[in-house]
Amino acid sequence: MVWISDPCAPAAYSITAIAVAALLYAGWRFFVIRRKVRSLRQGRDGERAVGQFLERLRDGGGQVFHDIPGEGFNLDHVVISTHGVYAIETKTWSKPWPQAKVVVEGDALSVAGQVPDRSPIVQATAASRWLENELKKSTGKRFFVRGVVVFPGWFVEQRGPCGDVWVLEPKALPAFIDNAPAMISPPDVALAAYHLSRYVRSEAEKAA
Repeated sequence: MVWISDPCAPAAYSITAIAVAALLYAGWRFFVIRRKVRSLRQGRDGERAVGQFLERLRDGGGQVFHDIPGEGFNLDHVVISTHGVYAIETKTWSKPWPQAKVVVEGDALSVAGQVPDRSPIVQATAASRWLENELKKSTGKRFFVRGVVVFPGWFVEQRGPCGDVWVLEPKALPAFIDNAPAMISPPDVALAAYHLSRYVRSEAEKAA
């Protein structure tokens, strides 16, 4: 019996291997992009929900800003009222299980039992100091800015006294602000809000 080899067989195997590899890569890319889109959508929805809670503060004379560009970062929300200035970070993280919670102890926190690689409290502190400096440069006055981290959809358990940064559920934030002692006069609220508005317009013009 004489075996006749097919000279096209090696090429066919190569083409099949390339096709399989391409399909696997396309599937992986689809999974990565889908997860990124879902994360972006989740973040957008979380920031929108927090923004809706904060808008209620306008009724009491509060000034509310959203998506403030900083130096290499964005501040999700800023509130300026007679009860203080607040730099607010929104963390729309998925829960690994329904009963997972955020536990806060002073200036440290854990999320679902794990300490985040990048501390939201450190991030909020840095953002609030940046905003303090910007307001000082533009107004000539010192405004203390409190950092706030909110976790939409999470139960936040506070163990012991609050630290310098508030860590809250979004729906609790307006009440926390309203219950804070009055520390800024209405004219200074207007001053700080005017200068922050001017800064935002300036940054938008640079980006255009």
